[in-house]
Amino acid sequence: MRLIPLLTAILVSVGLYFLVFDRETLLAFAKADATVTDTDTDAPSNAEGSIAPEIAQSDAIRVVVLRSTAREVDNAVILRGQTKAVRQVEVRAETTSTVISEPKRKGAFVEAGDLMCELDPGTRFASLAEAKARKIEAMSRVPESEARLDEAKARLDEALINNNAAKKLSEGGYGSETRRIASEAAVRSAEAGIATAESGLEATKAGIEAATAAVAAAQREIDRMTITAPFRGLLESDTAELGSLMQPGSLCGTIIQLNPIKVVGFVPETSVNRVVVGSMAGAQLISGLQVQGRVTFLSRSADETTRTFEVEVTVPNPELLIRDGQTATIAISAAGAKAHQVPQSALTLNNDGQLGVRTVGTDNVVDFMPVKLLRDDTKGVWLDGLPETVDVIVMGQDFVTKGVTVTPTYREAAQ
Repeated sequence: MRLIPLLTAILVSVGLYFLVFDRETLLAFAKADATVTDTDTDAPSNAEGSIAPEIAQSDAIRVVVLRSTAREVDNAVILRGQTKAVRQVEVRAETTSTVISEPKRKGAFVEAGDLMCELDPGTRFASLAEAKARKIEAMSRVPESEARLDEAKARLDEALINNNAAKKLSEGGYGSETRRIASEAAVRSAEAGIATAESGLEATKAGIEAATAAVAAAQREIDRMTITAPFRGLLESDTAELGSLMQPGSLCGTIIQLNPIKVVGFVPETSVNRVVVGSMAGAQLISGLQVQGRVTFLSRSADETTRTFEVEVTVPNPELLIRDGQTATIAISAAGAKAHQVPQSALTLNNDGQLGVRTVGTDNVVDFMPVKLLRDDTKGVWLDGLPETVDVIVMGQDFVTKGVTVTPTYREAAQ
């Protein structure tokens, strides 16, 4: 009893194998069997001869064929991406103090330089006044240091004159050797006095520079009391609350710039050479809004994981209708090409898994042609790799294989 189900399963498996993996052999066997049957049948003949050709013709598979002619199409690069703000900055404090200003609420529009957070200055103005006083004191020492240098130079001139006189008297025998040595010592002492005076003047100038730096540091610390917007944009978060303690690095608020805005996508390796910086591009948001702009950036380095290249399209957004992070379909214009538009259902695979379409050629014999998918739209898909004019099977292509004779029914491309 178990033998019959086992034989049935084997026969079904063999039939499925030929139907799926070796369809051409199965169809050829069926056709040969039909030919033998027609030959063995004792069919009557009419005056014009045998009716076998008419029977074979009526048994041919009927298909619907679209006669397509290649047309010029904009070979745009289609990508998926998302919108991204041109700039987004977290504005943070640079010093320690408490907030004394009312907070601005998120969504508020700010101009460059508008106040976001104001901090309590404390004793910083007193520190600035002290630094300025020290600078004035350091500058007042300059005349004294310059006068000491002039005095040291005058003493050197006097010592040189006395030394020359002592040398002449000593050489003529009118002066002692001791006096000559004493005059030379006075010259050395005057030279040391000049070096000391010059050092004092340099120290005075250094004191002025230090005081000036202290004034700048005190002024900079006061400037840090007012935290302003770095550019024109929108607040993405509330600014710091009144009375909160700010420390270096504490967040005052986040500001983003949405006009213009970027649409970011990733180009595959096969299409990256078709994208050029400066090319026109369009984007359609998931909300249906369509915008246009230009390619402003194309990465020179591929992503290590996806092997794709980042591309940025900058588009105007004066009314701020586009938000950061919206999904978009990007179309980047590229060089045009001739292609055929056929229904997406016409695409099929051959036994090797290659994408293509089945066509009708001479004597209504089916052929398989591999294609390259360029783009798709609501009317169908655009294909490359086909002749200028071709008859594509759009209905019944899955029931025929290469080399089979069919009975085509043609339809116009507009239907």
